[in-house]
Amino acid sequence: QVQLVESGGGLVQAGGSLRLSCAASGSIFGINSMGWYRQAAGKQREWVSSITNSGRIVYADSVRGRVTISRDNAKNTVYLQMNSLKPEDTAVYYCNADIRTAYGSIGYTSFWGQGTQVTVSS
Repeated sequence: QVQLVESGGGLVQAGGSLRLSCAASGSIFGINSMGWYRQAAGKQREWVSSITNSGRIVYADSVRGRVTISRDNAKNTVYLQMNSLKPEDTAVYYCNADIRTAYGSIGYTSFWGQGTQVTVSS
């Protein structure tokens, strides 16, 4: 079994910063892409940023220049540093990872964390 556990959410004023973390644990034999999504109340979940195991990074236009994604492969952990936060960044942030769960397997399974709330006050 695999678990993704997020942490680092909270309440912050507009213009502030937060750093989210997501640690993967369990039966892991390799992780391909790791990323972050968010879902605001009453809206669909949207992709925020992703990073591959080789370090290729992409950002959504809505956050580019304000957030930085990084990962520690030794710790199976991905981070999202968020700066210059805006009220419209308020959402539940979810971690996602494509994980190989069996030795010798060539396929990856997508896993999700339980989410962490980020609230930005104006």
